Amino acid sequence: MNAMLLIKTLFFMAVLLLLVMMGVHNRGTVDFNLPPVLKNVIQQPAALMYFAFFAVGVVTGCILSLGRKPKPAGKEQK
Repeated sequence: MNAMLLIKTLFFMAVLLLLVMMGVHNRGTVDFNLPPVLKNVIQQPAALMYFAFFAVGVVTGCILSLGRKPKPAGKEQK
């Protein structure tokens, strides 16, 4: 197994653990305001908000990493 893949997986699991811990300990509702996009205030449990923001971050990271081609080994760019 690739060492970098293992490190990335462990980091991702640690972030997921923090997400679960935040969800367990923050059960109150929070207000979410985004005036340019949303006209009304959204009130949701804090755990749901944490999950939503985490999901947006993961999807953003996946989209930003698309389209990268690995460099061929042994060939130098001129």
